[in-house]
Amino acid sequence: MRLVSFFASLGLATVLVFAAWKELLRPNAVSMTPTLTGQIEYCVTCHTGLPEISPSHPLKAFGCVICHGGDGLSLDKNQAHSSLRGGANPSALDVVQSSCGGNSCHSGSPDQQRDHIQRVTTSIQATYAGAIAQMRYAFGAQPNLTAQMGIYAIDGLTAFTPAQEKSPALLTFAQNCLNCHLSAEPQPGSQYARFTGCSACHSPAPAKQGQSVHQLTTAIAYTRCNTCHNRGNYSLSDIQFHARADQPTDRLHDYYQPIAQFTRCEYTLDCADCHTRHEIMGDGQIYNSQKDIQYIQCRTCHGTLTEPPLTRTISDPNDLALRMAFLNPVIDLKVGDTILVTEKGESLWNTRLLPDGSFELFGKASKQRFVFRPVMGTACQENPAQQESRYCHACHAVER
Repeated sequence: MRLVSFFASLGLATVLVFAAWKELLRPNAVSMTPTLTGQIEYCVTCHTGLPEISPSHPLKAFGCVICHGGDGLSLDKNQAHSSLRGGANPSALDVVQSSCGGNSCHSGSPDQQRDHIQRVTTSIQATYAGAIAQMRYAFGAQPNLTAQMGIYAIDGLTAFTPAQEKSPALLTFAQNCLNCHLSAEPQPGSQYARFTGCSACHSPAPAKQGQSVHQLTTAIAYTRCNTCHNRGNYSLSDIQFHARADQPTDRLHDYYQPIAQFTRCEYTLDCADCHTRHEIMGDGQIYNSQKDIQYIQCRTCHGTLTEPPLTRTISDPNDLALRMAFLNPVIDLKVGDTILVTEKGESLWNTRLLPDGSFELFGKASKQRFVFRPVMGTACQENPAQQESRYCHACHAVER
C-alpha cells in the first residue's frame, strides 16, 4: 500500500513539475487591441520586432488577426497558427477575399476605386486566360482566340482542366508552362523569386524561396515584374520555357530581353511608372490577351505634333490621385496641380505640369525626378497617325 502511495505521489509530483516547467516556458503575454476590431489579441507576444507592414496598414489599427486569421487569444504556437489564412501569405488568391476584402478595404465600390480583388482575380495575370486560349486554339481545342477558360472559373470563364483535353500538347503545356500566373508557385532560382497573389507584386523578393517578408509596398520596381516577364520565352514548337541565355550585369541589359527594341525612357523608368493600375491589375473585365488591355502609348505623356498630352487639374481634396500620392509619397501632389491623364481618364498621379509647359515625373520605385517636354512645337517629324511605340523606336531606339 505504501508502495502504491509512493508511486502515486511521485506521478503527481512529476505532473506538477512538468506543468511548472511548461508554464516557465510560456511567454509573458503581451496584448494589443486593434482599433478596427476592438478585439484583444496576443500575437505580438511572440512576433516582436516585426516592421510595420506598410504605412496604410498600421499595427495599432489592423493588428494581425484581421488579415492573417489565426487564434489571437492563444499563446500556444500550434493553436494560434492552426487557422491562419494562406499560411504566411494571406494575399493568396484563394483566401484574399477573407483577408483583404470588405467595403472599406479591397473589395469595395468600383466608383471609389476599391474593387482591387475583383479586378485582380479577373486579370490576365491571374486567370492566364490569354495564354490558355492561344494554346487551345493552336491545337484545335477551340475555334478562335476568344478567352474561354482560366486557371479557375470566374466571370464567364470555365476552369482549365488539362485532364479533359484531348491534345497531348495541351497536357504538356499544363505541365511545363503554367508557372507565371498569380496562383502559381515560382520556378526555382533567385531571378524568379516572388510570392503568390497580391504579394507577387506588392512584396519585395524573398532572399530565398519559402522565406517570409513582412512588407507591402506600392513602390514596385521592374525587377518585380521581371520575375514573370523578360526572363525567357515559351516555345510553341517544343512547349517548353527557355530561359534567356545572356547574363545581364546592368539595368540596361537586364530590363528587357536582347531581342527587345526600346527607347531610353522605357528602361530608365520602371514598368509601373508608365503602365497604369488598370493595365497591370486589370479593370474587372475578361481580356483575350495582354495586348488587349495595354493602351499606354508614347503620346500618353508626350502628345503628338498636333495635340498636347491629355491633362486635368485636381480640384477635389478626395481625388484618387491624391490618395495614390499619399500611399507612395514620391511627389507632393496637391489640389490645384495639373497632371497627365490617359485616354481612359486614369490619372498619372506621379506627373505634374510645370510653369514653363514641361512636365515632371517621379519614379514610383526609384523616386528619381525626370523632366520632359511635349512633342508639339519640336522638330520631331513623326506622323500623328502612327502612334505605336515601334514608330518612335525608328528614331529613338537605344543601341545595346
